[in-house]
Amino acid sequence: MKLLKMIKLNNLQYNMNRDPQVYRRSVNKDFRLQALLNGSGTASAKFEVDGKVVGEGNVTLPGTFETKFSYDTAGTRIGTLTIEGNGESVKEDIRIDVMEHDWIG
Repeated sequence: MKLLKMIKLNNLQYNMNRDPQVYRRSVNKDFRLQALLNGSGTASAKFEVDGKVVGEGNVTLPGTFETKFSYDTAGTRIGTLTIEGNGESVKEDIRIDVMEHDWIG
């Protein structure tokens, strides 16, 4: 059984091949990252963007790691989700797109 069952970004299942528009947020609007985990015992989870930890914690398995974060400048960033538990280690890169302002129209 795999440790990482699913990643959700802004309440949508994360798929790096999906149009990134569906995950974008505007400046100062919260992103919500969730990692749904399988197994038993506990796991540690950490999400880093540009070398800065924006969320970390321990999760009782099965369970969900969740963190919220926002940015005050527009741009594209790559975050790394690291999960360790049940003798398994998982790393996933996640694209974070921040727009200057909300779409109008």
